[in-house]
Amino acid sequence: MGPKVNPYFILSVGVIAVSTSAIFVKVSQAPSEVIAFYRLFFSVIIMLPVFLIKYASELRLITKRDWLFSLVAGVFLAFHFILWFESLNYTSVASSTVLVTLQPLFAFVGTYVFFKERFSVRAIFCGVMAIIGSFIISWGDFKISGSALFGDILALIACALVTAYLMFGQSVRKRVSLITYTFVVYAISAITLFIYVLILGQPLMNYPTSDWLYFILLAIIPTLLGHTLFNWSIKWLSTSTISMAILLEPIGATILAYYLLNEKIMLTQILGGLVVMASLAFFLIEGKMSKIKVKQEKEQRVT
Repeated sequence: MGPKVNPYFILSVGVIAVSTSAIFVKVSQAPSEVIAFYRLFFSVIIMLPVFLIKYASELRLITKRDWLFSLVAGVFLAFHFILWFESLNYTSVASSTVLVTLQPLFAFVGTYVFFKERFSVRAIFCGVMAIIGSFIISWGDFKISGSALFGDILALIACALVTAYLMFGQSVRKRVSLITYTFVVYAISAITLFIYVLILGQPLMNYPTSDWLYFILLAIIPTLLGHTLFNWSIKWLSTSTISMAILLEPIGATILAYYLLNEKIMLTQILGGLVVMASLAFFLIEGKMSKIKVKQEKEQRVT
């Protein structure tokens, strides 16, 4: 029996939901680390009733190794949000979101270095083209100001951190349910951010009412709604389809920033963004085709 709602429609809503993240950060007056803390804090609070009722018993099944990996993943996620949100103070939504979505490329480097995974010449070419696209964006920003380039660098580091978060989390997710893993990692990340905010001496209160609204909306729309819709869609659509759809986030964020924040879009951002998005799309397609080829070769050897 098929889904009652078109999964492509749900996937589109998910993309729009995650595209709002940079907008809410950009309009908030709070420091980046405070925004990051409340985004995850409110996410944990909203998830808490469901977790306690249905999933709390799973905590006993988590091994020491999985706790360690979850801890590391939560810390990486915390600093990913800090650096990405901070990048938006220096560069545009368009540049920041495009560079943050270079995650497949960082994953490519990580799997090659740590797991010795080999990639085809075409996949490597796509990776090189994505890097060239990011340089086009950064060069255009550098011509505007050094601070815009600094924001681009922060976005790239944030991308590397979210890749590390995903790499540490993927092995845990094989043994722990989605809700339990998400709750644990978000909680660890929120605690990390809370400590970081205290160390910096940033105030946790006395923000405008509008900021509190943005904190809650960040937790509900891009964090819980967006990723929940992606997780629902994966039952009906392939992982590669969802990965390709996520690449549309910078486009959605750029359009929202253009209309809501009056951000101008430069030619270098358009050109570099198109190069990055096309390269990552072909990279994901090539990776999917390579996996299919390896699977077929294994089946042939068995028969």
